[in-house]
Amino acid sequence: MKDSNSFSTLLAAAQGEPAYVRKGDDGTTWKIGNGLVERSLLYAPMHGLYTERWEHKLTGTNFLVPMPNDEEWRKEQQWRVEFEFYSGNEQLMGAAPGPAAHFDLVGSDISEITSSGKQLEIRLRAKNKPIEVSVFYAVYASHPVVRKWISVTNNGNESLLLNRLSFEKLDLIAAPPSEQLIWGYYGVHPREVFYTGRVEEPAIIEMNPRTQEGFVIMNEAPGWMKRTQMINFGEGVSVMYDTDLFPFKRSLKPGETFTSAKSGIAFFIKDRGKADSRWVMPWYTSQIILKKGNAYTPPWFFNTWDPFYWHYTESTINELVPIAAAMGFDNFTLDTGWCDNYNDCQVDKTKFPEGLDGMQKLLKTHGMKLGLWFPIVVVSPESQVFKEHPEWVMRDEDGNERVSDFPKDGDRFMCLDSPYCDWVAQRIIELIDKFRPQYIKMDLMTAFDPYGRWRAGCWAKGHHHENRDQSLQGIYDGLRIMSEKIYQKHPDILLDVTYETWGQSHIIDYGLLGYVDFDWMANVNDSTPQMAGPRNARMLLYHRSLAIPAEGMIIGLVRADMPDPEERFGTAIGSTPVFMGDIRNLTPEQVKWFGEKVRWFKKLRREVPLQESFFPLGSWYQPNVMAWDGYARLSRRGEGFIAIFKNETETPQVEIKLPTYPAGRFRVRSIMSGDALGNFLGEQFQKGVILPLTSQYKVDIFEVRIG
Repeated sequence: MKDSNSFSTLLAAAQGEPAYVRKGDDGTTWKIGNGLVERSLLYAPMHGLYTERWEHKLTGTNFLVPMPNDEEWRKEQQWRVEFEFYSGNEQLMGAAPGPAAHFDLVGSDISEITSSGKQLEIRLRAKNKPIEVSVFYAVYASHPVVRKWISVTNNGNESLLLNRLSFEKLDLIAAPPSEQLIWGYYGVHPREVFYTGRVEEPAIIEMNPRTQEGFVIMNEAPGWMKRTQMINFGEGVSVMYDTDLFPFKRSLKPGETFTSAKSGIAFFIKDRGKADSRWVMPWYTSQIILKKGNAYTPPWFFNTWDPFYWHYTESTINELVPIAAAMGFDNFTLDTGWCDNYNDCQVDKTKFPEGLDGMQKLLKTHGMKLGLWFPIVVVSPESQVFKEHPEWVMRDEDGNERVSDFPKDGDRFMCLDSPYCDWVAQRIIELIDKFRPQYIKMDLMTAFDPYGRWRAGCWAKGHHHENRDQSLQGIYDGLRIMSEKIYQKHPDILLDVTYETWGQSHIIDYGLLGYVDFDWMANVNDSTPQMAGPRNARMLLYHRSLAIPAEGMIIGLVRADMPDPEERFGTAIGSTPVFMGDIRNLTPEQVKWFGEKVRWFKKLRREVPLQESFFPLGSWYQPNVMAWDGYARLSRRGEGFIAIFKNETETPQVEIKLPTYPAGRFRVRSIMSGDALGNFLGEQFQKGVILPLTSQYKVDIFEVRIG
């Protein structure tokens, strides 16, 4: 216990230290860090720019392989190139084996950034190419993370083709290769040490089993464009764009600059207080990665999709809104069906004869706000944009127009790597100006079809891309540019990009959360008690909860009108809450129950920063009917809640053991029964606390407060 207390004191002091960048007197060395981490950089004429040391200051561990700095490196064992890309077929590396660097040093700048951060920019000029590169490093107070990215500028008179771009590449290892432990798929699935992370690996973990110390590798490249290479058999890491399945290729015109995606490396120590990854990652990602930052609290959403699909009318909405308000929802979202054709998105007057004015007044009366579904690239043949600009349509490898079959045959897919990007950004801005929604759900496929019906990309001529390969990154760039334009005009709007738009079922990553606020990452069928339902929704949540901030996730189709509403409520409060269903079928008692529980959660969320951790519990790895599962969302002070799902077990109690629980005295009560369970010390939670479960419910939710 004494050791634990001294470590907690050391950690608290380290987290209180500011971020810094220190530049050497000769201008060729730099140190960037805070109380938790320090990265030491050197420019040497023989090699170029590279990292000399990368230290976890809590332990003194340097995660880099020792290398000489005054002689030529052995090329076959040298991975510390810092960054790497090809211009055409010519390889350019931040650091080369020798005897000469690929880049000359131009200078460096230090600046302050948001979230109490510091940024270092090191400027380089290629020796044999008209190319300048800026290498950026960022660090934030209280976070054991260094973030990095590069920008490449073409100073020549001819276009350059960038490819095989790695924005972080070095011999970072947590243990000898024979001892390394690797987890992929959002950092929860065990993997081999020679491993390639792709679309579903925004985060990969490497750990030393002896010391329980390691790092999380974060790749912020968007969707299918990401590739994280665990080099050879445990020799280093490369955070990069993809090179084969969805190859990154970017044409750079004279004078043009391309800025890469970012990488981030977070250090942790398993089960050592707030140095554990379950504290480190949610706190960092919610504060730094989430679009609106750590202070943001998501609303409660009601969405019309299931069971109404596109068949609702104003009369239906008028019946639903008062019930949704009584249940505590903040936002009422009209999913597809409110407009008369795709993309013009004029209100369907057969459903809303007076437009949306009546609905807006009704929502205001009940203290709710409007949400609207919008198909980003799918347009009707009758739409104005298709008639005026058919040249913006995506085309397949045979030159045929890309045609949609949902919700009707004949709609077209437009290409975001064309002038359509600016057109649709302006269209959404006009939509916001007119209807003043709080939230826009941006949906349907763009570059990648998650259902595998056609090859990704656009083969059309006359767009911004020169070929299909260039369109892959170009379409993701179009999504970013579109979102930036919308936020510039309406910074408070909540934007959501669905999994279909991002190109993979159940996908969410840092690239998406760098563009918009949410990812509607799944549609879990909850139409009957026998369908996938909330248990599968929780599995999606649990598996992503270490890498992804919970309040960036929207898990759709959980219905409020199904049996066992407590299971659906307990599932929804694990992420940004959204419900569907024909709530007209609920009894007044059920509506009242929902309202009471939602108001309880809103009050708790206002008072407690639940986004600071996420701990899956029980049979979380694969929830099933014959075992209990659950999770805890806690602030760094130890307040929050614990949700337990009994499933089909009859278990009367569960043991909650959280080895990293903060010190203090906490009072616990059941939200389901209202009963106080008593006071507990943080040390008791660390060793294990037995909590009795309310017998009449399949779910119990325990509020934990200091007291």
